[in-house]
Amino acid sequence: MNKAHLHALIIAKLEADLHTAQVALQTAYEAATHEENVAENKYDTLGLEAGYLAHGQSRRVAEIEQALAAYRNLPLRDFDAQQGIQLSALVLLESDSGHRRQLFLGPDGAGLKVQFGDAEIMTITPRSPMGQSLLGKAPGDVVLVNGQESEVIAVS
Repeated sequence: MNKAHLHALIIAKLEADLHTAQVALQTAYEAATHEENVAENKYDTLGLEAGYLAHGQSRRVAEIEQALAAYRNLPLRDFDAQQGIQLSALVLLESDSGHRRQLFLGPDGAGLKVQFGDAEIMTITPRSPMGQSLLGKAPGDVVLVNGQESEVIAVS
């Protein structure tokens, strides 16, 4: 599997998410500052609510920008059996029930999903329980997260 291509897909997804969040921020800002939303009495809270929404959207934009910068500066490393799974590893896991999933251990943006060929790959971070349990592991090792065992099948 070509990790450089996967890396580019993750960056493209983050860029698309950033654009969407910026549009939502602009819309919320315009609603918060529109002259028709000026409160006429203490019960008229439309402008205040729009302001809270704009604040939340601005935080979301900042989070995506941070994740995007982290991925743009992420060096892609080949798997080193001595170090085990580290940042930028692409991991294939199989549960006891035979369910397989692919994870990319990235610096930020946990939960982001990208379609890579026929596979859906989800990003996780070393701060997550799954990321913590994977660090240092190698193919054949078993990880336990939330009471569920999964075997590391492959790492690249």
